[in-house]
Amino acid sequence: MARISLECTNSLPGIPLSVLSVPMENKYKCQQCLQVLRKPVQAQCGHRFCVHCFKQLTSSGPKPCEACRQEEIYEEPISILNSNEAFPDNAAGREIASLPARCLNQGCDWTGSIKEYEAQHEGRCEFERIQCEACQISILRTDKDRHNERECEARTLNCKYCKMTFNFKDIKAHDEICLKFPLQCKDCGKKKIPREKFNDHNKSCAKSKSACPFSDVGCKSVIDNGKLADHEHSSTMEHLRLLLPMVLSMARTRADAAAHGEWQEDSGLGLYRAPEEGVTMGSGAAASMQSVDVDKKVNALENIVCVLNREVERSSVTLEAFSHQHRLDQEKIENLSNKVRQLERTVTMRDLQLSETEQLLRELQFCTYDGIFVWKISDFSRRRQDAVAGRTPAMFSPAFYSSKYGYKMCLRLYLNGDGTGRGTHLSLFFVVMRGKCDALLKWPFSQKVTLMLLDQNNREHIIDAFRPDVTSTSFQRPISEMNIASGCPLFCPLAKLAGKSPYLRDDTIFIKAIVDLTGL
Repeated sequence: MARISLECTNSLPGIPLSVLSVPMENKYKCQQCLQVLRKPVQAQCGHRFCVHCFKQLTSSGPKPCEACRQEEIYEEPISILNSNEAFPDNAAGREIASLPARCLNQGCDWTGSIKEYEAQHEGRCEFERIQCEACQISILRTDKDRHNERECEARTLNCKYCKMTFNFKDIKAHDEICLKFPLQCKDCGKKKIPREKFNDHNKSCAKSKSACPFSDVGCKSVIDNGKLADHEHSSTMEHLRLLLPMVLSMARTRADAAAHGEWQEDSGLGLYRAPEEGVTMGSGAAASMQSVDVDKKVNALENIVCVLNREVERSSVTLEAFSHQHRLDQEKIENLSNKVRQLERTVTMRDLQLSETEQLLRELQFCTYDGIFVWKISDFSRRRQDAVAGRTPAMFSPAFYSSKYGYKMCLRLYLNGDGTGRGTHLSLFFVVMRGKCDALLKWPFSQKVTLMLLDQNNREHIIDAFRPDVTSTSFQRPISEMNIASGCPLFCPLAKLAGKSPYLRDDTIFIKAIVDLTGL
């Protein structure tokens, strides 16, 4: 017999019995997990096991078959389970694969065979409840991505300001300490100032207020940072007046101390001066020691000053380089801003030209030059609802012409009526428009106009015709884009468009206009 391969590490125990749509036969049941056999193997005693269950049973060596004992057919060595003596039961596997199956998850109506269940549905069902690895909450598989991204209390996020990774529940605490978190200056209103630079901004903010540097000597002024220099310049005399009492007091103190032969600390250098000769240490050795100490301290201070001078020079060079780069950046930004504004103007002009071209193309698509125009109006029901609601009470047709260089005209239609026909009739009007060749035409417009609602069975069209009133402004030479419309407020009763009307088919009507060209 063939040895069973133990290299497959991702095998699963048996398929749950309730997956089957039919009663299960015992020959398809694993003797270990008591479920439907998955990848069945047959021991030398004849009992079948899932390959996963069999590997677990024999992982520590050969084992007696408990099924043989229960059936009281136990016989050594046949009833000893040994991986060397078992083989894959492909015949049983094929029979099980063809059994009808269904999904166990509530709300899922999937059905198929056991083979399809294992290959296509198991572990993929959107209605299966799984456990979130982070927060251990049970969720539907279909909600896993949304839960991980929006709902999981234990999910990790990257701060959108400093990119640091932290738990969702710590987001508020992190915002309170994030160095990149944007703050707003309450003085100047500037936004998006990183927390790490907010103190520097407060010091340099032109509108931020601070106490005068001479507040320690009595100046009570609180001024904007941007006006500090002006304040110091204008208040020089006041500041000197405040300093005078302090200087005089210090001078008197020094004089009193010198008169009594006391040691004094030099406030500038941190050194000590000795009393006059004749006091306790009057010997030359003591004076020499004091001189040596003073020289050492002076040398140390000179070295410190040299180092500070070099630092100041380096800072000055760096500051100048930054200033130069800032000027270059500002010039580059200004040039790019000008280019963006120019491109925006160009795009706006192109959009306008495109809109005009599209309008001209629409006009040319439906344009006729023989005085006859057929207007197809689709979506009639929706358009009429818009008219009843007052959203679009009237519609204009595309323009048409009596000839290539003749009169320019269009139709105006009220789907819910206008004037005396409001709510009861279709109202149809004829409009004379301003054309490019009006100077060459005869005015007023006097051609007969015939308006028709076409019967789509070609039996009985609704027709209305009129001759223009030459005294009406509607038929004089246009001085605006179009003259006042003139026509038929009671052109067609709306009742004729109800039910199975021959005038309304597929939610579409056709209107025809004929201009008599006699005499032109």
